[in-house]
Formats: sequence, structure tokens, C-alpha cells
Amino acid sequence: MLSDRICGSNRVKAMTASPSINIAAPPARRLALLVTAIVVAAGAAGCGTLQQAGLTTGATAAAPSSSQAAPADPRQAMQVWGERYRANPRDVTAAINYAQALRAIGQRAQAVAVLEQTSMHNTGSMELAGAYGRALADVGKHEQALAVLNRAHTPDRPDWRLLNVTGVVLDQLGRHDEAQTHYASALRLMPEEPTILSNLGLSYVLAKNLPEAEATLKRAAAGKSTDPRVRGNLALVVGLQGRFAEAEAIARADLPPDQAAANVAYLREMIARQSAQGRGQQPKRGGVGGPAT
Repeated sequence: MLSDRICGSNRVKAMTASPSINIAAPPARRLALLVTAIVVAAGAAGCGTLQQAGLTTGATAAAPSSSQAAPADPRQAMQVWGERYRANPRDVTAAINYAQALRAIGQRAQAVAVLEQTSMHNTGSMELAGAYGRALADVGKHEQALAVLNRAHTPDRPDWRLLNVTGVVLDQLGRHDEAQTHYASALRLMPEEPTILSNLGLSYVLAKNLPEAEATLKRAAAGKSTDPRVRGNLALVVGLQGRFAEAEAIARADLPPDQAAANVAYLREMIARQSAQGRGQQPKRGGVGGPAT
């Protein structure tokens, strides 16, 4: 299952996805265990209200007016957008944001139902298709998600967001070569877009191509407004290649001392567990703290 965007902090959150990382695990599980993958196919980065920040579903909708700005808190957002959705289930913007709020509090199946209902009345909306496809992938319906995304994307109307989220779903299915082809197509439409580069970098990790993953994540991290998790993913990839001092420097960059120390401690723990798994040993659990919350 793909992870949600993490808001409310500038610390490197990418390293909080799992207490252990096993690149030899099955493809779909590796994606969940490795990192909190930045599946922000809509170009979402950072935090704020759901609409201001963009949507992690691969969909974008018209920016709200100042009178309808949604609250940043997902439960409040659920109430705001839920009322608007119930008033008009055909409202694409309301459905996407309501579903995003539902996903943020773990109501993923309900998010799928909301988007499915609205999709029945908006078959031509690529934004909605991207959101629906991502929601389906979130509940493990990868093949159905892929079908929805493929129907939405047409050669005469290429959309980098749809290509990006389709790549993520293909990675979940273990079809990394196809995923990387979709990311490359998305980059032709939106060169050097950090969210595409980040997903491409994670795809290379899943394909066990760590040098290419590092080079790609460095490109993603070079952007001025890059999600801090990109740097966390880069630190993890560098650490997995044995360059621990460099990985720690990346993890510490631009963070307050307490947050930097917490992230470095967690980075060390995950790399140690990966090394232990590689030797067939049980990882030690004591003596290392997790990330600050």
C-alpha cells in the first residue's frame, strides 16, 4: 500500500516507513517497507490545505477561492468537503478532496466508494481518474487501478500526472521496467519535476539499481521546494551502499539538532537491520531510538 504524504514537520520523514527494509522481499511489499514513497503525482510537495498543497492521489482540481479554503486538519477537511460532496456527489473537486481527507484518517475503502460514485458522472475527467486509480491502489486493487488509469490516459491528451501515478502502480505490481518507461514519458512532459524523479528513483531501488537510484534522487533533491522526504530517501540509498558518513550528513542537513539526531539514529537502525537480514541474522532491537514525532 502506498503511503500518504506526511505533514506538519520539516524533519526527514522518509525514513519512518518501516522498522526493517528487505530489498529481497516481494515487489509490492518492498514498496511499502522501503520508504514512504512520494507518490505525489499531482506535484504535491510540502503541506498546507489539501487543495493548496495539491493532492497525493495524482489529481489536481481547480484552486479553491479564499471563501472555500479547506482546513489543514484532515478531520476538519473531511467535514468541510464531506458536506459539499453530499450536496452534490458529481462535484469533482469536492469528491477528490473528501476522498483525500478520508484516506488521511485511514478510511481508504470509503475514499474509493466516493471516487467511484463521482467517476460514474465524470468519465472524461483525468484528474478524477488519477485520484480514483490511486485510491484503488491504496486498497490493493492494483489491476483495477491500472485499468482506470489506462482508460483515462490517451495519446492525444498526455498528462504527466497520470503517467506518474501509473508508474507507481506498475511498481507495486513489480513491473519496474514499465514503470520507468512511464516516468520517462512524464519527464518529457514535465522535465526535472521532483515528484516524478523521486518516484523514478524509488523504482530503481526496487529494481536493485542503487547507483541509478542515487543519481535520480539527487536530481529530485536539487529542487528548491522539494519535499523533505526526498532527502531522506536519498540518505537511505546512500547508506545502503555503505557510505554511512555521507548518508548521515544528508539526513542532518538543514534540520534542528534534535530532529537531525533522531533521523540519524533511525537511519542507522534501518541500515543495521538491512545488513543483519542480508547475513541471515535477526536484527537487534535495543539501544536505538526511532524518529522524533
